[in-house]
Amino acid sequence: MKNFKNYKPEKYQLPEYKEAGEGIYLAKDPYGYKDEVYVTSLSFEHEPGQYGEENGCPQNITQIPFECILDKFSVWVTDFYYDLNKKSEVTCYQEFGSFNLENIKNLRGIIGKHVYIAECTEDDDYDIEDEDVNGGEIYLCLKIE
Repeated sequence: MKNFKNYKPEKYQLPEYKEAGEGIYLAKDPYGYKDEVYVTSLSFEHEPGQYGEENGCPQNITQIPFECILDKFSVWVTDFYYDLNKKSEVTCYQEFGSFNLENIKNLRGIIGKHVYIAECTEDDDYDIEDEDVNGGEIYLCLKIE
C-alpha cells in the first residue's frame, strides 16, 4: 500500500466531531462499546505487485497487509466510506478508530510511507506465517518505509 494521505470528510465539520489533534477527532463510538472513540481518516492505494495486494482495489481492500496495519496500531475500522470507494478507481478511503489517542497518532505515522508485506529477516518478529511454493513455511513481516 502506498500514498497514505490524510482524508478529511465533510462529516468532521459536524458538531458531534471534536478535533483532538491534527487529523484526529473525538466522536461517538459507532459500535456502542464506549461513549466516544478517537478517529482519523486516511486514503491510500494498493500495489498489485506486492504480497497480498494482487486483487486490491477500492471496492476490495485486501486483508493483507490491511489487517496487519490494524493489529500493529491497535485500531479498527469505524467507517468504510462505501460510496467513495465504489466510485474510485485507485484511491481507497477508510476511517480508523481507537479508544487510545496514542494509537491513532501512531497510525498517522504511516502518512507518506510505503507499507507492505515482505519476508522477515532473522531479527524480525513475524506478522504472518504462510506456505511457500514448495510447501515450506515462510514468515512475513509488515514493513513501513
